[in-house]
Amino acid sequence: QVQLVESGGGSVQAGGSLTLSCAASGYTLSSSRMAWFRQAPGKERERVASLSSYGMTIYAQSVKGRFTISQDSAKNTLYLQMNSLTPEDTAMYLCAAGVVDMNARYWGQGTQVTVSS
Repeated sequence: QVQLVESGGGSVQAGGSLTLSCAASGYTLSSSRMAWFRQAPGKERERVASLSSYGMTIYAQSVKGRFTISQDSAKNTLYLQMNSLTPEDTAMYLCAAGVVDMNARYWGQGTQVTVSS
């Protein structure tokens, strides 16, 4: 059974930082594209950052230069370092594996990030 479990969300003031983690079991994350998505109320789901199996990263324009996606293959864990957070970054953040465009084979349950001004 595949499980993706996110952690690290929380409340932070604008300008602050958070690091999200996504621990996988039953599936090797690095075997396919991995990604972080976010979903804010009333907004479409956005693919924030992705990491291919050969290390290529792609970021949404809205987070470029502020967020960094990485993985620890030994721990089978995906990370999202988020700096210079703004209230517009407030959303539920979801980890995904086996990603193709906006679809994924596996999803985590999400972790909430709330940024106050």
